[in-house]
Amino acid sequence: MNLEMLLDKIRQKKSFLCVGLDSDINKIPVHLTKSKAPVFAFNKQIIDVTAPYSVAYKPNLAFYESRGIEGWQDLVSTVEYIRKNYPDIFLIADAKRGDIGNTSAMYAEAFFNKLSFDAVTVAPYMGQDSVKPFLEYENKFVILLALTSNSGASDFQYFTSRENKPLFLEVIEKSKSWGNPENMMYVVGATKAAMLVPIRELIPDHFLLVPGIGAQGGSLEEVAKYGLNKKCGLLVNASRSILFADTGTDFAKKAAEETKNICYQMAAILENAGLI
Repeated sequence: MNLEMLLDKIRQKKSFLCVGLDSDINKIPVHLTKSKAPVFAFNKQIIDVTAPYSVAYKPNLAFYESRGIEGWQDLVSTVEYIRKNYPDIFLIADAKRGDIGNTSAMYAEAFFNKLSFDAVTVAPYMGQDSVKPFLEYENKFVILLALTSNSGASDFQYFTSRENKPLFLEVIEKSKSWGNPENMMYVVGATKAAMLVPIRELIPDHFLLVPGIGAQGGSLEEVAKYGLNKKCGLLVNASRSILFADTGTDFAKKAAEETKNICYQMAAILENAGLI
């Protein structure tokens, strides 16, 4: 999927919602655990009720890889189900990969060719040569970790340079020349919404993937206030607040209601900004 196709979906659905498929087998409804593939059964229902409103899905690979071959098969089945039934959805592998060039090339092959993801999250610590292999694929995106919403972000991301610039801004400044807005996005946590101001000064045209609203307490209104650009430029992710809005037999219904509520707010934001 290219950038214009993503923008078309945002305008069409009046939404910039990404649903994170952090499908923890220990939290899915008990009645599904009797299924042959319980996580896939859970994902199917979540996808079916949220697809009319979301423009992207983001499976977090840890919840699949931790279960070995069964978990990997759930991931493959989930990707295939989305591609078959909702081919216009932007699909992100939340993998946080980042290694030397030849290893990154293999990761890129896995996620872009074998699994048909549109984007993959990548850690920038090892520099340009560890990111470049992901950028060699047409109509695919690198989503570079810039500023995360976890408490440990302060361990390194706020270290300042001689110019008193925090490391996360140095990462953005350095990396923005590696790609362009049509093949590179950045992760910026919703709980650090005010930090979007200097980030937008550096990358006014890039899309930002913003996790942290909902269960993590980030504010959609603040994210939009500081992060929205002239084409929207945001994919805001919600995971647990949608997936586990209810853990009983009505889980899909409750997930749909939560998704509608978020997208109602997003539509208002887009309309007020004159983007739809």
